Amino acid sequence: MGPLFETWHYVVDSINGDYAELKRCDIEDTELKLVARALLPAEIYEGCKLKYEMMQYTMES
Repeated sequence: MGPLFETWHYVVDSINGDYAELKRCDIEDTELKLVARALLPAEIYEGCKLKYEMMQYTMES
């Protein structure tokens, strides 16, 4: 059995109004993930790195 909570790493590819497009950076994946900005930290910007863990997005330094 795998871990209870997985961690994924993203980079913000673009911000379009109420949504941001995220690109996985921990695996080779060409598809972007469209996420509502309400689910992301308020201080995001294009090119910043995010971590998704335990159903929450947080900024990475």
